[in-house]
Amino acid sequence: MTGPFQGGPDPPAVSAIVVSYNTRDDLLRCLASLAAHVRLPLEVLVVDNASTDGSAHAVRQRYPAARVLERTANRGFSTANNEGIRASAGSQVLVLNPDAEVTAGAVEALSARLEARPEVGLVGPLTRSPDGAVQVSFGPDLTLLSEWRQRRLVRAVRQRRPAALREAEAQASREHEPDWVSGSCFLARREALLAVGGFDEGFFLYEEDADLCRRLRRGGWKILFTPVAEVRHALGRSMERSPGRARREYRKSHLRYYRKHNGPLSTALLRAYLGLSALLGR
Repeated sequence: MTGPFQGGPDPPAVSAIVVSYNTRDDLLRCLASLAAHVRLPLEVLVVDNASTDGSAHAVRQRYPAARVLERTANRGFSTANNEGIRASAGSQVLVLNPDAEVTAGAVEALSARLEARPEVGLVGPLTRSPDGAVQVSFGPDLTLLSEWRQRRLVRAVRQRRPAALREAEAQASREHEPDWVSGSCFLARREALLAVGGFDEGFFLYEEDADLCRRLRRGGWKILFTPVAEVRHALGRSMERSPGRARREYRKSHLRYYRKHNGPLSTALLRAYLGLSALLGR
């Protein structure tokens, strides 16, 4: 072993995949949290999407046992994660955003849930903002009605409205089986990911997590949320770096999800809503 992450011939218990695009400082904090808090045999793969901020070099210097896969072009979050999954060896795969940090015991708790429940293909943790406020990191399948309801809660939580925070805390206080959990952090069985072909690479960014969870459930796997594992996530930081492109990719991914799962009428209604939102500058 060289440094805090696993090297050598023994297979890891968990392979962590971190996809990075110009997130050097966040990425190093993310890896520091893995180094400090994970006691399972851990393999770390950083898939760098053609960053120009020295991310790959910084990781190699600070964490020489981490594997860095440098891409020559940014082909998106889903494609990069699939590359990392194919290159990894663990029977459990931790997908982790570079702007997220695990807390002590979180990965072990997620792993224990997979070990205890063989029907679960993917498990997600409780996520909080850096200031400790709960985040909405799971929910029902995306439909026009469910999204309207969830968006109201998410907006109110971001505004730190007390009633919304209480509601979100209550929802996140119990272990349950939602339709999807956030791709900012989850632990999945390699077997389950391979069974459904991994992420749909048609999603450049956004909605790929809800799509993956839906396909896993369709394949007979259960999705689990558990509050016994906690992660801190600087939600929205990636969008701040390139807000115009982030909005475009969100709209494209949103429409792709609806075309795949919700039929032509819902897709047409969503297209009209997104068009109106664009005209209004939202």
